[in-house]
Amino acid sequence: MRLVPILTLCLVAALPCGADDMRVAPGAGTLANAIAGADPGDVLTLESGRFEGAIVIDRPLTVTGPQDAIIDGMGQGTTITIDAPDVTLRGVTVTGSGMNGEDLDAGVKILEGADRALVEGNRLLGNLHGVDVHGGRDAQVRGNVIEGTRDPRMNDRGNGLYVWNSPGTVLDGNDVRWGRDGIFSNASRGGTYVNNTFRDLRFAVHFMYTNNSLVAGNVSVGNHLGYAIMFSNRVDVTDNLSLGDADHGIMLNYANNADVSGNLVRGGTNKCTFIYNSHKNLIFDNTFQGCGIGIHFTAGSERNVLTGNAFVGNREQVKYVGTKDVEWSHEGRGNHWSDHPAFDLNGDGIADSSFRPNDLMDHILWSQPAASLLTGSPAVQLIRWAQSSFPATLPGGVIDSAPLMTAPDRPVPQKYQAMEAKALARRAERHPDDFDIDDLASH
Repeated sequence: MRLVPILTLCLVAALPCGADDMRVAPGAGTLANAIAGADPGDVLTLESGRFEGAIVIDRPLTVTGPQDAIIDGMGQGTTITIDAPDVTLRGVTVTGSGMNGEDLDAGVKILEGADRALVEGNRLLGNLHGVDVHGGRDAQVRGNVIEGTRDPRMNDRGNGLYVWNSPGTVLDGNDVRWGRDGIFSNASRGGTYVNNTFRDLRFAVHFMYTNNSLVAGNVSVGNHLGYAIMFSNRVDVTDNLSLGDADHGIMLNYANNADVSGNLVRGGTNKCTFIYNSHKNLIFDNTFQGCGIGIHFTAGSERNVLTGNAFVGNREQVKYVGTKDVEWSHEGRGNHWSDHPAFDLNGDGIADSSFRPNDLMDHILWSQPAASLLTGSPAVQLIRWAQSSFPATLPGGVIDSAPLMTAPDRPVPQKYQAMEAKALARRAERHPDDFDIDDLASH
């Protein structure tokens, strides 16, 4: 029996000691020294003040503190590099990264092998990239305020949240402003990007070669483009807002097998939605409102299903560059068109007549813009009357055989309405940027 206490003591000695909570005073190098002297699992609580010098967290630690605990990289490289699994960074302010785009300088960088990192409730101010998830799996970046640089050349700025080859990343509830893209996700998969707010950026969300991921509940206000899904497969774009974005609300470019649903795009955008060489996508229950073009389909996009969408007050509801008929209803349910003078005699919510959003004159105007000078002429009006009276004369294009009588009500919270109003008011004052939103090679 005497062996039992001895064996128990040996087992306890073999286990790691309980985590220590160490307080760290501000100063140059104090945090780096505290990390070097910490054991895995320790909690480093920062006191108020400035912690000068970039740091590397190379063991599982929690670094936490108040927002006036400022970790300053002093303009050299990445301010905080996470190079160990199970690291938590919470509640502090991170600033002063370098500005070297080739090195991807960032406020926080999560390296390959630094799995399950948690970056939560921090302020990341004035860094080139805010958080760069660069190979670490299952990272969680939640509830951070990220304000990027304001270089006059937008393409020379960094991204608020950059994800590269980091499966399982969760980006949740972050507020991102200025910089280049709010989220740039490249060569990754299995990401969950939800409930973030993006303002004053190039793209709110920019996917390249990112598959099997979710973009949901985000708000894009006053950016050049809201949600750009490019060269990606099986992405769900659900219940997002694009308010006052200047060029496009949603873009699918070489994007296949996506579900795009429940989104609201409105507020003077050039194109609510741009579909370019994208196939087998399900686009349903969205509202496209007040844009120059409601939806632009081009470059041979095939086998897409559009149903339950509302096209409300767009100057041109659809621009479809093609010569064959394309049906935009599914299983007896089409879309709502605010310019369709429809009747519903049986009260089933489906219009009694089909709808074609384009006619021959639209095709002429797309190919010969100078012909717009003749739009109000009697000859043009006669052609349009003839086509509406004799549908057999219509060219190929979109046809909705079961238009909906009503559009869904999509309320926007008051705080986002205020942001939208400010963004629209500022638009006329913006300086031209150094990229063309329609030059797809530049993305």
